[in-house]
Amino acid sequence: MLSASRATIAWTGSHPVSPNNTIVSLSLFPAQETKEYSACEVVPQCGKIFTRAKSDPNRLVRDIQTREGMMQQRSRRKFLQHSAALVGTGLVISNINGAERSAKEFAAFQTDRRRELWGLLGDLPRTHHLRPPEVVKIKKMDGYTLEYLILDLNGLEPVPALLLIPDRREPRAPGLLYIHAHGGTYQMGSEELISGRDILPAYAPVCAAKGLVTLAIDSWCFGGRKHVESGDQGEMDTFKLMLLRGQLLWGMMLFDELQAISYLSSRPEVDAKRIGAFGLSMGAIKAWWLAALDPRVNLCIDLCCLTDYEELIRINNLKEYGIYSYVPGLLKHFQTTEINELIIPRPHLSLNGRRDLLAPAAGVERIRNYLMPLYEKYGHKEDCRIELFDCGHEEIPAMRTMVSQWLDRHLVER
Repeated sequence: MLSASRATIAWTGSHPVSPNNTIVSLSLFPAQETKEYSACEVVPQCGKIFTRAKSDPNRLVRDIQTREGMMQQRSRRKFLQHSAALVGTGLVISNINGAERSAKEFAAFQTDRRRELWGLLGDLPRTHHLRPPEVVKIKKMDGYTLEYLILDLNGLEPVPALLLIPDRREPRAPGLLYIHAHGGTYQMGSEELISGRDILPAYAPVCAAKGLVTLAIDSWCFGGRKHVESGDQGEMDTFKLMLLRGQLLWGMMLFDELQAISYLSSRPEVDAKRIGAFGLSMGAIKAWWLAALDPRVNLCIDLCCLTDYEELIRINNLKEYGIYSYVPGLLKHFQTTEINELIIPRPHLSLNGRRDLLAPAAGVERIRNYLMPLYEKYGHKEDCRIELFDCGHEEIPAMRTMVSQWLDRHLVER
């Protein structure tokens, strides 16, 4: 019997050199029921262990998740020692970084991991169906029409939203989900699209000029969903109340954005095959999480918050990271790199400031170095661009120029 972290692996039956009759038995804890598969491989990937069934060699089945932070170097060395022992049994061990996966295997792996990531986000109103919106008012602006809406995204509380419809657009135009930032400005939600903020000039003129039908919603605790005078207190109370009820504020936030994608895609003005997600700061984190969780997002653009959690811990800056985004046990399952690899091969632009301590530069570089070879293998290298600029937590003109180019290339001209 061989052990890998807290999981146990044993093979029974014929010797593995004759795999037709080989059984690999897997169990995470001794108390759990052992599963058996006719298999020819045990495959360690991204801190997990898989079996590849001989009857279906293109399918990866995850049976074991090590719960001890195997992506940390010390655990990795221990795991590789056990992997070497497995090689001695005749079982094939593949490259730890996934380079040996076929495109089909990688897509199946992403689907499985996406399901696991959703599973970390608490109880969600998954059975809730969108209902027709309430149109509060319609306002004509310079180059576009603005619809003020109340959406029923979750069945728990109404969600104020803005829908920007350009005057000049295609009959079926590309859509953009604009996700507002945090910044402690609880009174401002979706209005950021129209008014901008100190670190981000308004994007409404850009969206109108490019013919992008753009939706922005008020996040939990912001804009029309700020229910108490103190925004900080309201956010903390909401976080705690949801936690007591088995929910997570971050999960509920992402669920609303997912539902917003569904509503945007349903609009008759929108081409549902050309949907992008854009945001800065909190909006950026939501954008890359949402793109990882929902393959309907065809383009992800995030500014100033591609945060490597381990690097944030290393520089002792958790204090600056909002409570809203914390997910219990996340690092036992996913690093930032592993969330972002679920976006591959869809286009991903991430622009960050080298002096921004909410997205430490060393962590951004680590994420870039991890993702680029995967884009080269499973997509197109030019569809991933992760850059650092000489600035802090802000959008600078060079960033906006690049955002404009990517919106054109991957939504407008696609």
